[in-house]
Amino acid sequence: QVQLVESGGGLVQPGGSLRLSCAASAFIFSNYRMGWYRQAPGKERELVADISSGDGPTNYADSVKGRFTISRDNAKRTVDLQMDSLRPEDTAIYYCNARRRQNDHWGQGTQVTVSS
Repeated sequence: QVQLVESGGGLVQPGGSLRLSCAASAFIFSNYRMGWYRQAPGKERELVADISSGDGPTNYADSVKGRFTISRDNAKRTVDLQMDSLRPEDTAIYYCNARRRQNDHWGQGTQVTVSS
């Protein structure tokens, strides 16, 4: 059974940093595009960043460019999101996603709250 388990969320002050991690199991990790999405209260889920299969190109939402970095370790089957210079508007539930053709898998989400 495919599993994506996120960790690393929490409460941080504006300007601070957090690192999210997603551990994957039960599928050929290196074949999948991996991504991080987020959903704030009252808003639709949106793409934050993704990285192609293997260790390919990355893609970022304009709102996080220059502040967030996505990376993957295919040997460890993990995908991380380093978040720096956090802002209150980054507050959301962050979800890990694995996608390949018709296969689309989601984690349970981890809460990130940016507040003083």
